Amino acid sequence: MARRFTEKKLVIASHNKGKIKEIGDLLAPFGIEVFSAGDLDLPEPEETEKTFIGNAQLKSTAAAKGANLPALADDSGLAVSALDGAPGIYSARWAGPDKDFDMAMEKVQNGIGSHPDRRASFICALSLAWPDGHVENFEGRLEGDIVWPKRGRHGFGYDPIFQPKGYDQTFGEIEPAIKHEMSHRADAFAQLVAACFK
Repeated sequence: MARRFTEKKLVIASHNKGKIKEIGDLLAPFGIEVFSAGDLDLPEPEETEKTFIGNAQLKSTAAAKGANLPALADDSGLAVSALDGAPGIYSARWAGPDKDFDMAMEKVQNGIGSHPDRRASFICALSLAWPDGHVENFEGRLEGDIVWPKRGRHGFGYDPIFQPKGYDQTFGEIEPAIKHEMSHRADAFAQLVAACFK
């Protein structure tokens, strides 16, 4: 049985503004006061784990200890079949220190080249940690295909080259409200809410 979340304050263990807004929007119905790791000057721990859940838990436990508040961290990325699951947990690193996702998207396309298999998944691990060390982890995923050239100006990261299954638009073209309802983050978040907030 998962631990219920009963507190009124929560730290989002991220410095990524797009991610903080997306998670903040998802948490809005619960009337929780949300802070980001950046708001609290918490350092970003080095992501040394080999899985999305491992890295999410590393971030959530560090933030929960640092702020002495419950903390929610996400680790997410793009896994491309033709690239043996890359960029995977290194999705942000492919964008380099300047977070140049245009460059990262080109790396993905160059890596796939003329390979006929363009399947990809967006994966999101969420880790909710309490200051006493208790942790609840969840993983969501969304299947789709890599398209090129990139399309659309919505979203962030790899959204303009990811076309979810059953859609003819990329995440860069789909309205943010619709994306929030169907994304890998929404899948993980639905599991988190059902387990800890309902």
